[in-house]
Amino acid sequence: MFEKLFLLVKNNAGTAVINNPEIPAKHHNAVMIEASSSIIEVLKGQMENGKLKDLIKYFQSSGIYNHSLVSSIVNRFANRLNTFYHIDPIHALETANSLIPAVMQQLVRESKSEQIKEFGLTNMLTKLNGNRADLSILVNKLMVA
Repeated sequence: MFEKLFLLVKNNAGTAVINNPEIPAKHHNAVMIEASSSIIEVLKGQMENGKLKDLIKYFQSSGIYNHSLVSSIVNRFANRLNTFYHIDPIHALETANSLIPAVMQQLVRESKSEQIKEFGLTNMLTKLNGNRADLSILVNKLMVA
């Protein structure tokens, strides 16, 4: 699943990363890994902080652009761009805003797809949980609630 997430980021990274004069070519892959990591960490944080129901609602809804989850990921990624790649905060935030919402929108679409099992909501949440528990019963219960 994590490799597929990186590919989602990579497929959406054209303007935000690859064609961005603020990011040297030697850092492109590392920056895309930072974006993927930011997504994973925020999603895991939601689960660990008892916000599984909110996370499920996020993936069930279609109006994701104004969601605080996306804002958290954008801010985490922008902070990493600033801290580790010395991109000024304004450009870091612009970069994060041009990449993360598009990736998250595609991730939501693919989580609803029957063809892409890696991003099925139950499978994705179980992987984020470190495969410690099968979350299918809980996820199904929360999806109806």
